[in-house]
Amino acid sequence: MADLFGDQPVPDMPRPLADRLRPQTLAEVIGQTQVLGPDAPLTVMLGAGALSSLIFWGPPGVGKTTIARLLANETNLHFVQISAIFTGVPDLKKVFEGARIRRQNGQGTLLFVDEIHRFNKAQQDGFLPHMEDGTILLVGATTENPSFELNAAVLSRSQVLVLERLDLSDMERLAQRAEKELDRALPLDGPAREALLEMADGDGRALLNLIEQVAAWKVEGKLNTNTLSTRLMRRAAQYDKGGDAHYNLISALHKSVRGSDPDAALYWFARMLEGGEDPRFLARRITRMAVEDIGLADPNAQAVCLQCWETYERLGSPEGELALAQAVTYLALAPKSNATYVAYKAARNAAKQTGSQPPPKHILNGATSLMKDQGYGAGYAYDHDAEDGFSGQNYFPDGMKRPVLYVPVERGHERELKKRLDYFAKLRAKRGE
Repeated sequence: MADLFGDQPVPDMPRPLADRLRPQTLAEVIGQTQVLGPDAPLTVMLGAGALSSLIFWGPPGVGKTTIARLLANETNLHFVQISAIFTGVPDLKKVFEGARIRRQNGQGTLLFVDEIHRFNKAQQDGFLPHMEDGTILLVGATTENPSFELNAAVLSRSQVLVLERLDLSDMERLAQRAEKELDRALPLDGPAREALLEMADGDGRALLNLIEQVAAWKVEGKLNTNTLSTRLMRRAAQYDKGGDAHYNLISALHKSVRGSDPDAALYWFARMLEGGEDPRFLARRITRMAVEDIGLADPNAQAVCLQCWETYERLGSPEGELALAQAVTYLALAPKSNATYVAYKAARNAAKQTGSQPPPKHILNGATSLMKDQGYGAGYAYDHDAEDGFSGQNYFPDGMKRPVLYVPVERGHERELKKRLDYFAKLRAKRGE
């Protein structure tokens, strides 16, 4: 019964491959050379004997828990692991009390907190006194951007280390290590093996789970990609519509459009759709791109976006998504200008600084005799009556230095607008403005 209710391991029970291959030293960790390589932060800290509290930020299955456990081994700290999902305030108090007692007995505690961003502000604040007096050395793990999800006080007492998804070479090394542990090669041909690595999408734990499934098949010869795809459900892409992936991918899409790369733009557009993004969100953001980055260099770009958005609404998914892809392609290849965007922000800034100054009286309507007596409308020059249809009058508040807000670029339709702007500037100078 101790096996059911105690902490004693049950003998002869099979262990998952991912558990059997868990690294026993930091040197065995695959990937993450940016934090574990020569002169990398963790290597320097351990060499100096000065390990600080840490926040590991990275996707699932890249070694956050494993590295934390090995750091405890390297520094002779007692390792305690909790998850913010299942841990409440009473549990935290017990953890801190246990760490305090160990410290009194001469042993420190490395507290690993998985999903640390799930703790609210008050719970995160609860770590601070125990971090400051050395009761615990905190190692938090999060898949979300710490800048947004963690308290500034916790961040100021910790070093944020970014762990990256494993690349294909890392995944191949992991697969070879698994084959050695299993004492047999995977029954896959070359393309199928590469497809298996890609299915794991940079997640080492997911790859080992897939390998364990494939190794259990009783097959003769080697399977090809088609057979592998039939037998394995392709792993869903890592995409949280409310988390970092959402903002990272829309940023990648926006910058690919701005960079005039239709292939990259379509790729990120497809990645978001495959992740389950709402096409209407994409339609809104694509239209925003037309206004912000194409602007008047191609006035038709905004109309194209609105037409494609309307087409999507009429067709629905999945047919309508092709119309949005058409808008993405159009924007990527359109001439670019953010001149109006820059001018708008400059105008808002100028308005904040001069917000109390009234318009000059000559452009105000003198609707009553009292207003006319006050000078409303006096001296107003009707532009249609002026030579060239341009009076050159001042329309800014009296005493305000005339700013230059809109500076069109020499691309697309704005090239023509620049000619007009220069023309009016010359007329204004000629007429004493």
